[in-house]
Amino acid sequence: MLLKDRVILITHVEKFAGHGTTGVALAQGATVIAHDPSFQEAAARRTYESRFPGAHAIAATEPEALVELALKRHGRIDALVNNDAFPALRAPLAEARMEDFRAALEAMAVQPLRLTQLVAPSMRQRKSGRIVFVSSAAPLRGIANYAPYVAARAAANGLVSSLARELGRDGITVNAVGSNYVENPDYFPPQLLANAEAMKKMTAQIPLGRLGKSSELGAAICFLCSDGAGFITGHVLPHAGGWA
Repeated sequence: MLLKDRVILITHVEKFAGHGTTGVALAQGATVIAHDPSFQEAAARRTYESRFPGAHAIAATEPEALVELALKRHGRIDALVNNDAFPALRAPLAEARMEDFRAALEAMAVQPLRLTQLVAPSMRQRKSGRIVFVSSAAPLRGIANYAPYVAARAAANGLVSSLARELGRDGITVNAVGSNYVENPDYFPPQLLANAEAMKKMTAQIPLGRLGKSSELGAAICFLCSDGAGFITGHVLPHAGGWA
């Protein structure tokens, strides 16, 4: 059980890599603190906890309140998984809207940096910690007509290299998983998965010839939270079936 006795805070668990990471982390013995804006509703918390027995759903919208509540309830945060989903809006240069770009930067770079800033002090005191950004492989290759989205993901990937150097002396590793072509409802909705022609065209671009599974992405994230990744930091791990 690679994550036995680890306390892992996962953000936006109802999005992107949230379910896959929660399932793998619980199976590996972790205590999972699950954050999602929808958990303001008690019914949403109950539904999530019934689906993932042992996970602790937290109702907090502001980063400060989230970290304060997590530390109060569990005493420490061993790993922070910044699981940030945001629409990959098609935006050719002539049509790109600056308000969409700013919103993408806020969701995929500003907010996760703030959470990292809040979690780091207690990790520094313990001389131990793992921070993982669930990002994208898109900046590794670029995608035409999606510059704002790709640039915002690149900002998150850039945070990794600098924060790894800053926090390494305190025993904290900082990495990212650069995902692409992994099944999840945010980027691959059911209607797209059901379109055989579109899927054939899409998978033709992937050397492994298929989409990745949410559990596979979760396993990569959980590896970076484990002792097995103790000497890996400042790394963006491509998780895209060979596309990047």
